[in-house]
Parts: sequence; structure tokens; C-alpha cells
Amino acid sequence: MKKNLFFGGLAALAITLTLISCGKDKPVTSESNEVLTTKKGQVYVVDTMNSKIEWKGFKVFKTDNTSHFGSIKFENGEVTINENKLESGKFVVALNTLTNSDIKDAEESAKLNGHLKSADFFDVEKFPTASYEITKVSEAPAGGDYNTVLDGNLTIKGITKPMSFNANVKTGEGELQIATEPKDISREEFGIKFQIPAANGLIKDEINIQMLMKAIEKK
Repeated sequence: MKKNLFFGGLAALAITLTLISCGKDKPVTSESNEVLTTKKGQVYVVDTMNSKIEWKGFKVFKTDNTSHFGSIKFENGEVTINENKLESGKFVVALNTLTNSDIKDAEESAKLNGHLKSADFFDVEKFPTASYEITKVSEAPAGGDYNTVLDGNLTIKGITKPMSFNANVKTGEGELQIATEPKDISREEFGIKFQIPAANGLIKDEINIQMLMKAIEKK
């Protein structure tokens, strides 16, 4: 009887592990918000020289001592302003500009940059860009640190997911500035599942990103 229970337990464990494994290997699928914005208004063009996305990646213990951070440049983008308010926008970032800022040794820095651009992470050769399209612009609740809520669709490695950001939006004198609140996103939702051995400190699923964008009125 004990022998049957033992083998029965092993079988149940095997089935459980199989189900867990199958769950982890599920294909990642795209989802998206309906675009509720319009193109009505004055067009502003992203100033790619003065715009960037700042990123941070962490190991399981989320401290500055176990993190890497850096930036990515915008490739292009446009926004529209209607009655002095942000109406719509779409931005494209060039993933081959991804770089880290924390490693001072040039050789080690280049090694990390190369790994992040490889198929283990962003697979830049196959997916050279990522994008964010604003689908809805709302006024943020009064009394907070941000004046706007951006709803949109974020696309990385060909996978699109709905994503919202709190942001400060400023307009005036032919310029527009958008600074989003730093936000954690799940890299696994975009098919980035690389992991290092546990002994070296597991890499967290979350990547922290912040958009800092300047746009100039199109003449």
C-alpha cells in the first residue's frame, strides 16, 4: 500500500511539473487598446537629439548594487497638440542605441551592451525598433505629482501590450515636453525570458523605464 502511495505521489509530482513547464512555455501573444485619439491639431516632431528612454534592470534583490541602468535613443516620433493640449502621438526608439551607463570599464560595458542586444534579450538584429502609440490622453487626478495619464500600446520584439503611464506634459513656445513616471514593465510579457544561474543572482522580470521626450512644432 505504501509503495503504491509512493509511486502515486511521484506520478502526481511529474504531472504537476509538466503543467508548470507547459505554462512557462506558452507563446506570448499581443493585446492592444483601441485607439481613441485623433490626428486633429498641430503636429510636433520628436527632437531625437534631446529625447531618450532611461532604463534600469535588477537582480532579485532590487538595490543599486545589483542593478544596471542606461538609456535608449528615439529614432522618430510625432505628437499632435489640439487647443494647447496633447491629443495623440506615436514614438519609435532605436534599440541599437541601447547602452548602459553604470559600467565604467569600456570592455565590460561593451560586453553587456552586446548581450542586451542579442537574441537572449532584445534581439536587435531581428527587432531593431520598439514603439509606443498613445491611444487615450486623460487629465490626472488633482493633487498628484503628474498632470496627465497616457494610455497606449507598447510594442517590443513584435509583441504589443496595453501600457499606461503617469506623465507631466508641458507645452509652450513651439515646444512640448513629456516626462513619464518611472514604471516597471514585465520583460517576460514581451518574450524576454533569459535567466542566469541562481548562484549568480536571478534577474528580475521587471525592467524600469522612463520616457523623457522633447518635441518641436512642425513648420
